[in-house]
Amino acid sequence: MAGASTRAISRRITRSGRVRWRHCRRTTAASPATSSWTSEQRHVDERARDAVEVYTTLPEETDPLDKQRGRYAALKAARDRALVFVLAYTAVRVGELLRDPNDPRRRGVRWEDLSLDDGSMDVYRKKQQWDAASLPDPVISPLRSYRQLMDPPTERWPVFPTFDQRTLAELVQEELAERGERPESITERREKYARDLLLTLEGDIRPPSITTDGARSNLQRLSEAAEIDIDHPKHDYLAPHGGRRGMGEVLVRAFGYTVAARYLDNSEEMVRERYSHIEAGELGDVATEALEKIDSVPQ
Repeated sequence: MAGASTRAISRRITRSGRVRWRHCRRTTAASPATSSWTSEQRHVDERARDAVEVYTTLPEETDPLDKQRGRYAALKAARDRALVFVLAYTAVRVGELLRDPNDPRRRGVRWEDLSLDDGSMDVYRKKQQWDAASLPDPVISPLRSYRQLMDPPTERWPVFPTFDQRTLAELVQEELAERGERPESITERREKYARDLLLTLEGDIRPPSITTDGARSNLQRLSEAAEIDIDHPKHDYLAPHGGRRGMGEVLVRAFGYTVAARYLDNSEEMVRERYSHIEAGELGDVATEALEKIDSVPQ
């Protein structure tokens, strides 16, 4: 039932959210978090398009290792784009999406948890139970192209695997040793790949999901590359919760507190408290209009 309601909200966002948000920006100042995330989305989208184009247009005679390097660069850029779009549009908490080393239940979403056709994703919620979250239309295309490029060996692969070379090197060596390969054979096999991540794909060695801290480091790197100026007392990059807060702002302005609370998986009371500035601004507009009407009445 919860999945059906969030999908319905997602469809409403797809049909009219963009138009209504433009209206909101005309009438009220846009949230700094929202405008910053929009800049980030443009940056990672352009970066991913460029990397994929470079890889897919390599000449046939290109050296195999150079092709692998091109694929690795495209995969990393496509993963970053998909992650930024998911955080910006779904309002899912980063701890529900990625791996938490201190909580084995939070192992990061896998491809088996996503239904791109239905526009939904199963996540382990803050309330400690599995529940469906919406995948609005703007998220689907980046995820589809990323999956096609990755071509995961099984549905149990993490959607957002770590790209940390040290972690992957240890994983590959341990897994191949457990499969009975000798050290010299493992070294020889690894030398055939530009990066261990590509070996994990070919050898069906499932890597762990990127951690929540790893995602924050990635977002910091992307924010610096996009030269986004963040005015925040605690951090100078686009933190994951900024996308959630920005989406909440859009939803409250476009559809009201009840819809926003359902989409954010929060109580309406908490949403009203966190976005009280919106209601205060709207009431101020009402008061201004009332005063203008009184002033227009002939004395």
